[in-house]
Amino acid sequence: MPTKSFHRTDRVSAQLRRELGTLVREAVSEHGLPSVSVSDVEVTRDMAHAKVFVTALQSERADEAMKGLKAVAYEIRFRLARAVKLRHVPELHFHYDDSVDRGERIDNLLRDVGESSAD
Repeated sequence: MPTKSFHRTDRVSAQLRRELGTLVREAVSEHGLPSVSVSDVEVTRDMAHAKVFVTALQSERADEAMKGLKAVAYEIRFRLARAVKLRHVPELHFHYDDSVDRGERIDNLLRDVGESSAD
């Protein structure tokens, strides 16, 4: 039975996701940003760049949170370099992950359809 091979980028992505979860939470509290959580990290093959997907706990403040994270990305990357054992720490690119918002919207629509059909 063939097992799934884990590429180095997958392992690095998982490690970065764990570390960034803590570092982003610290940056949010230090800089007074809206609360966000890291949902995923994708590292390029050459490990020069990392897309960091975050979700905002208050979706109406997502733009404010993203601007703040982009402003402190260099500081977060510097702290990340001290936390992980990598020769080169990827450049961080923050992206808003709206999948939670979309799921919630779909759930509300389905609930509304269920309530109107019960009438």
